[in-house]
Amino acid sequence: MISLRGPKLKIFAGILAVICLAAGIYFTFFHSRGFVKNTAVIVSLELVEGVGNEEDTYYPVVEHTVDGRTYTGRLDQSGPSDEVGKTITILYDPEDPSNVHGGIGIGIYLIAVSAAILAFVIFSTIRERQSQKQFREMRASGGREGYLPSVQGEERELYFLTDLGTAKYGHRIEDGQRRVLYEAKMTKFTLTGPFGFDFIDHEHGTSTPHLVGHSEESEWDTFLIDNHYTFELDGVDVFRHLKQNGVHVETSLGGDGRLGAVSCIIFRDGEEIARAVSTSQYPHEEDEAQHKVAGRVAAQGFYRIWTREQNLDLLFVTLLAFARSGALDDKGGIYGAFGL
Repeated sequence: MISLRGPKLKIFAGILAVICLAAGIYFTFFHSRGFVKNTAVIVSLELVEGVGNEEDTYYPVVEHTVDGRTYTGRLDQSGPSDEVGKTITILYDPEDPSNVHGGIGIGIYLIAVSAAILAFVIFSTIRERQSQKQFREMRASGGREGYLPSVQGEERELYFLTDLGTAKYGHRIEDGQRRVLYEAKMTKFTLTGPFGFDFIDHEHGTSTPHLVGHSEESEWDTFLIDNHYTFELDGVDVFRHLKQNGVHVETSLGGDGRLGAVSCIIFRDGEEIARAVSTSQYPHEEDEAQHKVAGRVAAQGFYRIWTREQNLDLLFVTLLAFARSGALDDKGGIYGAFGL
């Protein structure tokens, strides 16, 4: 299934605008070339039944006179003001006066639609570039670059959760007392450009802005080439970003007895920093006990974590990559979880 979000939405909109513009130019300047203007009277409204969910449409049937002879024809457009007996202006083919069109016709509307779509593409592109510029300026003026160094402490059990039920969903890591330790809060929602997020480290009292792109999927439909599920983080493929920061994840199917669960061992610069298992949307033990059936089915974006890592920023980004993309390995694919 093609997902029309982010850059794909603008590409689709641009193609649609070109098609509408070409059709509009044709209907306006070529479809009625050589036609002659005349007045006509609507004599009836012909019903054309809609197909599927489309509504029925009534097209005007008109009569007009050419050289003393009356001709009848149906117009190719309809309007709410059409009524029997109304006098209107039409265009007719002098070689076949029964071939009539309703004046300007649909062409002008198609041109107007294409102009509106192109305006949307241009405006959204400008807004996206402005947002990226503001983001770079914000990071340069005081945003914290990079990730905190790895610091090991006592092992603790944590929970990665995804907010559901809203387009502006975020992510967070909680402890066993449901205290939020680290989270991503959306600050800007858009259908065409990257989302704005603040990554908030509550344990260290810091907040860092990031640009998180829409999820993208490359479908190869082959067992020889793996699909790629990903998104961009600050303009870079998130799995490439993890590699650049020394992250490696070993994944395998199964874990904790849940249907569809995936187990992850997360390494940073060759040292294990965490183990994570995908859970249901009720990762806390007491919640899982209350939802015995749903609690046995793993849901995308929810993990139970065991870690000695005290600085959660890079661990959070790693789990964010899997949660938002739906990938099952650190290459952005799914074959890695099967050992392929």
